[in-house]
Amino acid sequence: MYDQAQALRNLVNRHNKIQDSHHDTRIVTVTSGKGGVGKSNFTLNFALALQSLGQKVLVFDADLGMANIDVLMGVNSRVNLYHLLKREKTIWEVILKGPNDLHFIAGGSGFQELLTLPEEELLYFTEQVHSISGEYDIILFDTGAGLSKETLNFILSAEETIVVTTPEPTSITDAYALIKIVHRMNNKVAFRLVVNRVSDLQEGIQTSNKINLVSEQFLDLKIPTLGYVMDDPNVSNAVKKQVPFTIAFPQSTSSRSIEQLAEAYLNKSSQPQRMPSESGVKGFLSRMLKFMK
Repeated sequence: MYDQAQALRNLVNRHNKIQDSHHDTRIVTVTSGKGGVGKSNFTLNFALALQSLGQKVLVFDADLGMANIDVLMGVNSRVNLYHLLKREKTIWEVILKGPNDLHFIAGGSGFQELLTLPEEELLYFTEQVHSISGEYDIILFDTGAGLSKETLNFILSAEETIVVTTPEPTSITDAYALIKIVHRMNNKVAFRLVVNRVSDLQEGIQTSNKINLVSEQFLDLKIPTLGYVMDDPNVSNAVKKQVPFTIAFPQSTSSRSIEQLAEAYLNKSSQPQRMPSESGVKGFLSRMLKFMK
């Protein structure tokens, strides 16, 4: 019987013999405990803000149920991950361009199939993913809300995870539940918290404090807060226009919030510490194979 994990392990080992590029691509999962917290909108505009600061960014829409990054940008995605997994396209052919030349891969059913790929498709996929190693500074995986098997796989494999929540009690509860489950499966996952739709800075601080209070008490885990995004009617106006709010309303409070988040994220002192062998695309694939056994 074909051993999917062993095939992936062999491929990664073969690539490990090749000297790594000068800098590693940072693999980041963006997730949330529940839907409706603005996770995809945050991911898109965060990517654009990082790009404006000189980073080369690729957004992977890994949300199985609500893949909509392309809709938020008003871009017609002719190809998506499914075409890559079926070996109909190369990874370069499924990378599309959005506003400000932002690179992205549209979502769909492909990520679900990733867990049950036959040998030829699996080897092709991993070869293709390796081919973009070092080509981007940051790859952002916008996952589905909650903890499906696919989302969990990406959280456990990525270098770090940004959890997006809002001040609503149900959002706080679900965000903590997600953190608890993942942390108990792997206590080395590096979390960061973003509180979206806050009325003011104080509400953002109170929300992050609530999550950290229970995380420290029950998990012995301190979760750094990356920042807060102000509640802003310009966000929904931009969604209706199908234009990212950082482009449609660059001077809005939400856009300024995202800019500050991006600057904080690139601050070297705030970056999570991992062993060099665990970073980049190589580390991402190495961790992924462990959870495919």
